[in-house]
Amino acid sequence: MAPERPPRSHPPGLYVLFFTELWERYSFYSMMAILTLYMDEALRFDASRIGLIYGGYIGGVYLMPLAGGLIADRLLGFYRSVLVGGMLMMFGHLVLAVESLPFFYAALVLLAVGSGLLKPNVSTIVGNLYRDRPELRDAGFNLFYMGINLGALIAPIAVAWFRARYGWSVAFGSAAGAMLLSLTCFVTGRRHIMGAAARVASDAPEAETMSPDEARHRVVTLLAMIAIVSVFWLAFYQNGFTLTLWARDNTVTGFAPETFQSVEPFGVIVFSFAFVFLWAWMGRRGIEPSTPVKIVIGIVFVALAFAVMAVAGLAGGDTGRVSMWWLVGAYLLVAVGEVCLSPMGLSLVNRVAPPRSRGVMMGAWFVGLSAGGYFSGSLGAYWNVMPHSRFFLLVVGILIAAAFVLGLLIPRMRAMLERADAVGT
Repeated sequence: MAPERPPRSHPPGLYVLFFTELWERYSFYSMMAILTLYMDEALRFDASRIGLIYGGYIGGVYLMPLAGGLIADRLLGFYRSVLVGGMLMMFGHLVLAVESLPFFYAALVLLAVGSGLLKPNVSTIVGNLYRDRPELRDAGFNLFYMGINLGALIAPIAVAWFRARYGWSVAFGSAAGAMLLSLTCFVTGRRHIMGAAARVASDAPEAETMSPDEARHRVVTLLAMIAIVSVFWLAFYQNGFTLTLWARDNTVTGFAPETFQSVEPFGVIVFSFAFVFLWAWMGRRGIEPSTPVKIVIGIVFVALAFAVMAVAGLAGGDTGRVSMWWLVGAYLLVAVGEVCLSPMGLSLVNRVAPPRSRGVMMGAWFVGLSAGGYFSGSLGAYWNVMPHSRFFLLVVGILIAAAFVLGLLIPRMRAMLERADAVGT
């Protein structure tokens, strides 16, 4: 009797989580689009205070997943953690729609805590859907990542329209509606994801396939990679701060400044298809880069994006306005970098994390985003202190240094991946 062939199609639960994350990302990227503008134009904060709050908010959103992953691993499980987190986020947006300073700070806390419960556990469930079809895991994360970027594409355009016609409250309130849609998708598709959302018991066969030494080695290597990759996010999250201010003050355009943030997710969606085919073509010929190499390539592309912006500053943006195509081109380069780095990082963490620690290790991945987001605000506070071209060159230097250090870690990461593939965990 011929052995049973492994499934070749993606599980239906992937599409449930695709739409769950699409609307959750509308929630997040609506904040990214208008938070800086709201603090600048409505609350009248100075650049230093904006940087502190912006960085603190991004940092909090991506720091809380460490606790959220631990809570899911040890207490609530992945399904209930996502459900509770989504509800907290919906209430946070409703609170934010009340234009009052105390409500503003309370809303940011609710959004950060809710995101901490939702983000790592949705991603963990995605990876767990592929236990019986590991060869499709990377492709599954690429599809899932398209959902993320559809939400990121829609959000800046939609909130700019709501803000222009109805004001800040309705713009923020639209994100509460998005979270209601996200929760509806998640709950109605429950039967397709419950198996993947179950916690791994300490005596389960999956948890017993790894020695403590191997588990420790994997955790240390992942944490080192995550710490280095946080520099990518330091640069990436300039989109909601200095690059938005550049779009408003240094670009010749008739568009609302926040709408430029849709260029990057549009690029991610387009380039995701291109890179799926490229990696497959290279794989058939045995020349596909390893996952760690793809991550280094991602960092280099973002360095190129900020080099373009440095040239734009020298070409006139330091003291006046230049063509919007400088910014569009930079965002498209950032999109290539994100396609190479982010879905691959999510897949890698799920692929090699010890089974009973997948939630908390996925949370650690988001802590890397937290650190990058926090320091993006700290770095952005220098926006008005130095010429814009010099600011962008500083970001380039930081990214190149990170790419070099991560390159030194590649042999160790390759060995870890080979061991993970050999034992099937």
